[in-house]
Amino acid sequence: MIGGAQAFTVLVTILRSKLIAVLVGPAGMGVAGLLTSSANLVSGLTNLGLGTSAVREVAVANSTNRPERISTVVTVLRRLVWGSGILGLLVMLALAPKLSQVAFGGTQYTFAFALLSVTLLLNQLSAGQMVVLQGTRKLQHMVKASAAGSAVGLLATAPLYYVLRVDGIAPAMIVSSAVALLFSWLYSRKVRIVALMVSREETIVEGKKMLGMGLVICLNGLVTQGASYVVRVFISNTGGVEQVGLYVAGFAIVSSYVGLIFTAMGTDYYPRLSEVAHDDGLFRTTVNQQVEIALLVLTPITSGFLVFSGWVTVLLYSSRFVPANGMIQWAALGMLLRAVGWATGMMFLAKNARRVFLWSESIANAYSVVLNILGYRLFGLTGLGCSFVVFYALYLAQILILTRVRYSFSFSRGAMRVLSIQGALAVASFLAGVLLTTPFSYLVGSVPVVLSGWFTFVELDRRVGLAAVIMELAGRWRW
Repeated sequence: MIGGAQAFTVLVTILRSKLIAVLVGPAGMGVAGLLTSSANLVSGLTNLGLGTSAVREVAVANSTNRPERISTVVTVLRRLVWGSGILGLLVMLALAPKLSQVAFGGTQYTFAFALLSVTLLLNQLSAGQMVVLQGTRKLQHMVKASAAGSAVGLLATAPLYYVLRVDGIAPAMIVSSAVALLFSWLYSRKVRIVALMVSREETIVEGKKMLGMGLVICLNGLVTQGASYVVRVFISNTGGVEQVGLYVAGFAIVSSYVGLIFTAMGTDYYPRLSEVAHDDGLFRTTVNQQVEIALLVLTPITSGFLVFSGWVTVLLYSSRFVPANGMIQWAALGMLLRAVGWATGMMFLAKNARRVFLWSESIANAYSVVLNILGYRLFGLTGLGCSFVVFYALYLAQILILTRVRYSFSFSRGAMRVLSIQGALAVASFLAGVLLTTPFSYLVGSVPVVLSGWFTFVELDRRVGLAAVIMELAGRWRW
């Protein structure tokens, strides 16, 4: 269900990216990327990490099956998202001239940053509504809200890009945030929340639980967004805004599109892992299962990117974005390492290991910036893809050492088997895409892509009866 909604979201994202690429080009994509990363930086400073930390508290409250307990937690959450959202708006508004100066070397985008301050409030309110849906496991409502928001948002913003071009970027971002909030509100209303009077003392007690881990996540988000911001500003100052556009577009293909699969899996994975955090055996089993599923789902897709990146880039954007192909191929290979690190690293959040999580992520972000700057200086855009692979290899090693020491975690035999087979097929696809010229790269590279897809089908069919599900859906479609 979640995957189907994410597939629809991918389609909408492709159409939006294609529209922006054609109408504003690489330079416009660079402007959008710098505006977005600046807003994300301020959001990371002010959102208090509630979009993640509160999921755990709502999920735990939901497991008690006590309506009054759920209502108390949700009421406190809504107060916190209003407060943090208004804080983000005010901080963004105050920093607008400085952000324009740092990102673009002048104050010409001060008004655009001031406009975007509204999105920090809208996005925080929307995040609070989605937390309620995710924490109470109302996943059907959650995916409907996400899909409807994406589709209507595209229809509402397309005229702005067409008429205003680059000047329409900031207004379009505001409209998208407003539409997302509307649908998250409509669907969150379907969750029955008993009306309760929650005192200030209760708000403080419950708020501390959310903010304890939330502030750690907030600090980590700030470090992560800060690292991304530093890299983009460095590219802008070194290579120009158009280079930023190529960087943003290239990583959007592998990070945003493939990353939507992380969203689909994580929507259920994090609250489920939090619920079994007290049972060490089941806890480790759940992580290993998620590692297997992540590799099975992602490898055929990333292998396809590795082989057909040139064709995909032109299809999704335009021929002006072809210089990013080398970066895309390396980054797609690194996504598999990211998948394993993501599934394993979620253990710290589920176990509420605040300090370990913060220090681990902070150290990782520090060497991420160094690797990205070094990669860009040595090999340009392709160097950024190489640094992506090196970073996630180091990050995965770091996570495995920490989880081994703290939780005695190790990969199961099944996870190692899937990792070995899918990893080998991904490397084969990468070598075919990098070393061979077209059409030979397509012909030879298609072999490991097909084998990876077949292996995924067989393994998923063994686990969840995928063939029967497909036949059932096909039967419904014929009717």
